[in-house]
Amino acid sequence: MKLFLTGMAILIAGYFLYGQTVKKILAPDDRQTPAEKNNDGVDFMILPNWKNMLIQLLNIAGIGPVIGVIIGIRFGEIVFIIIPAGCLLMGAVHDFVAGMMSMRHNGANLPELVRLTTGKHVYRIFSVFLSIALLLVVAVFINIPATLSTTLVNIPHEFLIMVGVIFVYYICATMFPVDKIIGRIYPVFGGLLLLGTGALLIALLWNAYRNPGLLTESAAFQAGKFTAAKNMPLIPMLFVTIACGIISGFHATQSPIVARTIKSEKQAFGVFFGMMVLEGAIAMIWSAGALAIYNMFPELIGTNPNGVLVKITQTFLHSNISTVVILSVIILAITSGDTAMRSLRLSLAEMFHVDQKPISKRLLMVLPLIVLTAGLLVWSNADQASFAKLWTYFAWSNQVIAVFALLAGSIYLFSLKRPAFITVMPGMFITFVVTSYILWISPAHGGPVGLGLDIEYAYIIAGFISLVVFAWAKLRGESITMNK
Repeated sequence: MKLFLTGMAILIAGYFLYGQTVKKILAPDDRQTPAEKNNDGVDFMILPNWKNMLIQLLNIAGIGPVIGVIIGIRFGEIVFIIIPAGCLLMGAVHDFVAGMMSMRHNGANLPELVRLTTGKHVYRIFSVFLSIALLLVVAVFINIPATLSTTLVNIPHEFLIMVGVIFVYYICATMFPVDKIIGRIYPVFGGLLLLGTGALLIALLWNAYRNPGLLTESAAFQAGKFTAAKNMPLIPMLFVTIACGIISGFHATQSPIVARTIKSEKQAFGVFFGMMVLEGAIAMIWSAGALAIYNMFPELIGTNPNGVLVKITQTFLHSNISTVVILSVIILAITSGDTAMRSLRLSLAEMFHVDQKPISKRLLMVLPLIVLTAGLLVWSNADQASFAKLWTYFAWSNQVIAVFALLAGSIYLFSLKRPAFITVMPGMFITFVVTSYILWISPAHGGPVGLGLDIEYAYIIAGFISLVVFAWAKLRGESITMNK
């Protein structure tokens, strides 16, 4: 209980203290924004600030701060400190820098920002990688909400029907102007999300007050806890497992969507930094719910996280509110999946210089994505092992994207001769995480194919690579000129 409350206090204090340091370095001002300069009635337009905040929150808050932390809390109570610290020092900075860079470069998507900072050779590699990663995101964010939806409906072939419904919605949200679907229904979705999560927080605090041991590690929980001896070392595994509550490269693909609808740069801090901090709070609440459930029902440790999620809501909330909470989690996934597909459309259009104002050209970009995503869905649902592989590839690739986003941000700040420690520190750390993961992981270590090195050697090599990459970023930044 104490660590949970301490973590929530760190999030709140960090927003006002460290957040102001980051804000001064990026220095939002009164310059004309892409929404004003490039208004095309489709992707570029001015939306109210409150709508931008809710759109950004729902874009970034996928299943990571719920499903991810239900798995990730098995690393122990230390998660209650790592989530807020990581959210402030890494995730919120990552999202804010990506959003500000996009606003200052005509609403550019992440691949274009990578090209401007790292050069065309890195850009080409990254563009291919990002396209594959976003397809994985879309597939995961159709699969999981369709699975959860089957707990709310009982009709023949409900999973396939829900996949079809979600798929059709994704296509519409991808094709239509941003204010027609996303701008209208996200405020409603946002209200449901905040209502459900708030209800869970109140229920958890009340139950923990009556039983303080509920949010501490019981003996049964410790027996099922993730440890290095069980092939789950805290680094890198925690930061691949939880992702969205701490840092997520996927967010850097979403920030440009809202960067194209903001009226003033001075709204950017609340939209990008603030909404990531709120996502961190959501992750804290769901990790607390998972710890409580594992303490009460230790037989659930290691079971499907979707089932654990349902058990959390059924245990702590009234049946009607439980339904709302499950619906809010489904919404989390759907409202990230649709903008993942939208981001992929925009990125591909930017790469191939395809005008997106005519609906026929938007359709041209979307049709291949439909076919590829359908193929991934068929493969991932062939058996449980296939879905496990899809999730693993999704989680790791998500953090690789964060490396590129922070690398681009560091080069940008170095080019402006501004303090770059805010991006260099998290950039080096997450580079260390993804590199040590791929060097260490292997079937022998309980994971997919990797190099299978001893963890000590993986750490040494990953540390060296991290230093080299960001030393290059400094040299690169000092040699180029970018928009202030």
